[in-house]
Amino acid sequence: MKFLNKINNPQDLKKVKKENLSKLAAEIRQEIIKTVSENGGHLAPSLGAVDLTVALHYVFDCPNDKIIWDVGHQAYSHKILTGRKDQFKTIRTHKGLSGFPKRAESEYDAFGVGHSSTSISAALGFAAARDLKNEDYKIVAVIGDGSMTGGLAFEGLQNAGHLKKDMLVILNDNEMFISQKVGAIAGYFAKLLTAGTVKKVEDKVMKTISRFHSFGSPFGKLYKRAKVMLFPGMLFEEMGFTYIGPVQGHEIDNLVKILSNIKDMKGPVLLHVITKKGKGYEPAEENPTQFHGVGKFNPETGEIAKSKGVPSYTEVFSNTLVKMAQANDKIVAITAAMPEGTGLDKFAKEFPQRYFDVGIAEGHAVTFAAALAAGGMQPVCAIYSTFMQRAIDNIIHDAALQKLPVVFALDRAGIVGEDGATHHGVFDFSYLKYVPNLIIMAPADENELQHMLKTAFNSNMPCAIRYPRGSGTGIAMDMAPAVLQIGKAKVVHEGSDICLLGIGNQVENCLKAAEILEEKNIKASVVNMRFLKPLDEDIIKEMFSKTKKFITVEENVLEGGFGESIKALLCNTGAIVECIGLPDKFIEHGSQKVLMEKYGLTAKKIAETAFKML
Repeated sequence: MKFLNKINNPQDLKKVKKENLSKLAAEIRQEIIKTVSENGGHLAPSLGAVDLTVALHYVFDCPNDKIIWDVGHQAYSHKILTGRKDQFKTIRTHKGLSGFPKRAESEYDAFGVGHSSTSISAALGFAAARDLKNEDYKIVAVIGDGSMTGGLAFEGLQNAGHLKKDMLVILNDNEMFISQKVGAIAGYFAKLLTAGTVKKVEDKVMKTISRFHSFGSPFGKLYKRAKVMLFPGMLFEEMGFTYIGPVQGHEIDNLVKILSNIKDMKGPVLLHVITKKGKGYEPAEENPTQFHGVGKFNPETGEIAKSKGVPSYTEVFSNTLVKMAQANDKIVAITAAMPEGTGLDKFAKEFPQRYFDVGIAEGHAVTFAAALAAGGMQPVCAIYSTFMQRAIDNIIHDAALQKLPVVFALDRAGIVGEDGATHHGVFDFSYLKYVPNLIIMAPADENELQHMLKTAFNSNMPCAIRYPRGSGTGIAMDMAPAVLQIGKAKVVHEGSDICLLGIGNQVENCLKAAEILEEKNIKASVVNMRFLKPLDEDIIKEMFSKTKKFITVEENVLEGGFGESIKALLCNTGAIVECIGLPDKFIEHGSQKVLMEKYGLTAKKIAETAFKML
């Protein structure tokens, strides 16, 4: 690490000779590959953005200047260059560096991110604050082409074009959205158009044209249209941006020149940069989707470590849905740019005409699904719990209010692990519970998941099924999915001293806790609640007739969650109810095992709570 060892901050970077920047970039890639192979993480996007990141920090003066990353999964090299090189080996580990930009972690992380399409709106907010305070600094938003599929990005673009604030948006295009090719002529014109002399001439031409009121405005529009016909940026020009590009994103010398030329340009500017996901690591270049967010792997061979034996909840959902769709041609599937993550890639291969990837547009996905249901189809909308937060109004207004039978499959519910606060699905019980007409289910195991999917399709009502990340329990699967009785819980262990009410994957912990208690001659009932809504009030009353002591267990925040519903039901009855769940805070990153133990979602913690109550 000849060059990287000498860099502790962007000021050190500026001392590196331009001709050595590409060598530095290669060393950064080695560091990223080594660390991600051990910790897991977002490899392909970070490798693709290394050269751009080096050029940005070489030209701009951070932390005074602000770089706003979109999603942030491409910001590993940014962390390495901004004083966190020695800590980088801790990324995504508990109490280590976050896998995403985080304001509390570094002054160089101007805006915290983790969800998509926010960077342009955030950059514009900084620009407005800067101008209101009469401050002087540059603002850069770096957004990927995938994030440009999100409506929020276009809301930011149109507002930025209207306000005319000085800011730079860099569209990091890995050739999966806008641009299909970058020619030498386009690259030449990009450099030419960013040169100061050419820009000054253009400004003078437009100023002169505007003086002639009779034909100035139409002629000015004609001039702009003629200009953008040469480039793929007409949309951005029409929204009020000066469009530049496309330019090659792996030629650091050229990037430095262009960024130096445009950093002082007035008004909103969009630079279109072409990069390659996984750049510099052949397995990631060949399969960028597989190496987008990857677990541990062998850096020499690119072989990814695989879990053995027990299928994941995602796999069970995927296989069950395909089987049901084979027998029912009305079933359609929708996701928001996450076919592999949600398991819908298998459905897409078998039923391409009935599969819809709407891009990073969760609100649209839900409304689109609701209209599919209104049109007579049976849609399942598979979106991670944390991302479904962005579509709550659509769930309320477009699906639930109209009683349209959409199945919401909420993958990654509960604690997801190393991605941290932005990705934990710990709010879904709370944000869905108060929606009328919505059935909410949580399977205790993978076998129950297939039954709940069948139940949802059979209900003719909007239904949400939330299930966790990772492997199931290993339970034997029934031959075929069965329809459950809506709102009916199940007693899975008999006892009379105390009642443990578990929902979702916490039922297993309740059963283990009951075993621990039995060793102390304490007999505990365990109820698999299955449904948060409608709640099985009859079974609670039945349990109340046996014991007045209850413990609720959920992998959700306690505020507005399952336990709160039980407390409300047993209010003024004399029952004692203790609730185990997650506190009213954002849960940090760390492995699922570490976080479960820290926050008491274990059989041991449940048993200890029972001992205290008794």
